[in-house]
Amino acid sequence: MDPVVCRDTLDKLIAEESSTLDQLHQLLEREHEYLVANDVDALERAGHARQNCIGTLMRIEDERKALCRALNVPADNHGLDRILAWCDPNKQLRVRWKDLGERADRCRTANDRNGALVTARMSRTQGLLDIVTGRAGQPKTYGRQGAFQNQPRAGRVIVSV
Repeated sequence: MDPVVCRDTLDKLIAEESSTLDQLHQLLEREHEYLVANDVDALERAGHARQNCIGTLMRIEDERKALCRALNVPADNHGLDRILAWCDPNKQLRVRWKDLGERADRCRTANDRNGALVTARMSRTQGLLDIVTGRAGQPKTYGRQGAFQNQPRAGRVIVSV
């Protein structure tokens, strides 16, 4: 493979990944707003859009790995460093590659924040359910069949008016 063709391919992949990571970050920010507002419908739509971004990122990663295999280098950061040293002597792509890592970290931080919010809400909901079902204060251990052990036979009846 010609170094110019390789550089152009990496340039295209980096540009597409950069754009996709920006889109993912925006989606994660919007998802956080939906979580705070308890907008379940919008959250579901955002989840589908997020999955599309993840699919695009996985495809880009597969293309990058295929390029590494075609050049007979390991499909990891060391292999990519070797390719960049060969096809990008001016180190312009290397700067953009580093920027991708920072964009990915920003997405990871936003995703972790959203995950912490979801976990806190699930824990609160589980606590409320335990009160309603009479399981509050009981140990949360599973039996062999996967059901909670020491589960009370009857819960509380709730009447809604």
